[in-house]
Amino acid sequence: MAQRPLCILVCALGGEGGGVLAEWLYTAAVRAGHAAQATSIPGVAQRTGATTYYLEIAPAPASTAGSVRPVFSLSPVPGCVDLLVSSELLETVRQAGAGFVSRERTLVISSTARALTVAEKMALGDGRADGAALVAALQRQARAVELLDLGAMAREAGTVMSAVLLGAIAASGVLPLPRAACEEAIRAAGKGVTASLAGFALAFDTMSTRRAQQRQAQALIAEVGAEAGAKASAKASAKASAEASAKVGGAPRPVLVPAELRRVARERVAAYQDEAYARLFDERLARLAAAEAARPGGSGGADEAGAGLVAGAEGAPGPSAAPVAHEATRWLALWMCFDDIVQVAALKLATSRQARVRREVGAARGDIVKTFDHFKPGVPELAGLLPAGFAARLVAWDRARVAAGREPWAMPLKLGTHGLRGTLALRFVAAMKGQRRRGHRFALEQALIERWVTAVERGAREHAALGLELARCGALVKGYGSTNERGKENLLHIVDHLAFDAARPAAERAAAVRAARLAAVADDAGRALDATLVAHGAPARAPREQVVRWFKRRPGEGAATIAGTGD
Repeated sequence: MAQRPLCILVCALGGEGGGVLAEWLYTAAVRAGHAAQATSIPGVAQRTGATTYYLEIAPAPASTAGSVRPVFSLSPVPGCVDLLVSSELLETVRQAGAGFVSRERTLVISSTARALTVAEKMALGDGRADGAALVAALQRQARAVELLDLGAMAREAGTVMSAVLLGAIAASGVLPLPRAACEEAIRAAGKGVTASLAGFALAFDTMSTRRAQQRQAQALIAEVGAEAGAKASAKASAKASAEASAKVGGAPRPVLVPAELRRVARERVAAYQDEAYARLFDERLARLAAAEAARPGGSGGADEAGAGLVAGAEGAPGPSAAPVAHEATRWLALWMCFDDIVQVAALKLATSRQARVRREVGAARGDIVKTFDHFKPGVPELAGLLPAGFAARLVAWDRARVAAGREPWAMPLKLGTHGLRGTLALRFVAAMKGQRRRGHRFALEQALIERWVTAVERGAREHAALGLELARCGALVKGYGSTNERGKENLLHIVDHLAFDAARPAAERAAAVRAARLAAVADDAGRALDATLVAHGAPARAPREQVVRWFKRRPGEGAATIAGTGD
């Protein structure tokens, strides 16, 4: 009686070599004497989807099958996949949600790396999927799950994801493919052989070591006895889940102790501008810490316990002598390092950025990579570096253009930053840190930061939970352009209308600020925020002025078109 084929589903994102991996697996199976078939199901570009590759391999060599020929399927069947291989954790869970993973049959090999989806990036708050929840979902659905940081292995070996995936597959023991057959398939491809073999070996050895340790643990558990073995198994499972969750790339939220967080934030502020700017950062944090200490009851009082309850609800960094100052640290550093054309130029020139570009395009050591950056600075970007008087006149001129029905002024640029001219142009702009201090944007941002810091300081002196919630409102300021402006407007509206209404108890005001902050990140249109403001007795935000341009209909054309500009 013919045995059912082994079914393998490979899921890869754009540019990760999923097709190459499928070809290697097919070649290795054929070289090992097994009948095989491979098909692909095209997806869409990059992180909006994945391209899947499906293979079926006869478990026994063709030489032992005689006249019996296997019958292969062209596409996977839910619940009938023996091996699911994926290069991205959320994509792995998506395939499990589609039913391809079964608890009785499927081994899952997945990279812990994350490539954020469009929906995750669009969220106004932290829209990332919870890595621990993704891992737990896989463990519930699959027979076994092997999670590896395959992206780090690929970078260490100087190769692509497909090579390390093949190594993990070969070491898993699911397929009847010897290591030599897989390595020969890589050599037969004839491209990037040395690096691919290095990545294959690294993943193979890592997976082999892990499987050996698992076998030793299982043997030890069996010796202890049924009851003790059950307890040890549960403990080992919980530990494995915790370790796998900790390795999930992009999902974990790093927890830094106050001193470490402050050091990292201070270094960023100093690198952004200068040491004097970093001292201003220190002074602002010192004011917040002093405000907490000056509050009746101080740190550790009954009032502080209320703040701790608020903090615990969102996974705060843990106990601290000055929780408000600690919470404000990262948001203050991010706001003080606001994006402008000087910062953009510096980031474009960063060595780490050049290395990342070469890695993403798969450039070898001797390859020449040409990078072209597109910019479109407008009046707000240029006016930000000018003194207030010049900036005001330039902005007024641009607003008059828009009011007259014209597009806002902008200067499209295309710079070849791999060459001397483009690099010098960026270096000239990046060297304008001194001009930043004299510019209109710097003065404006410092004034707004001071309004927020003063509000947090006042709230911390009055009530721990109120100070903490006002500190957390710093998270509303993010991004650039209209998103950044909208975040600052929302923050200041919350501070002005909810934080210091003397007719309401401080604890009630803290709850109102929290509700408004959460509503502000619920939707970018601000409808949830306006409804929350009104519900707590505050006025809704004033409507923003927009310019509407009307286009006359020409004879023979359709109805008139109405186009709006602005937010």
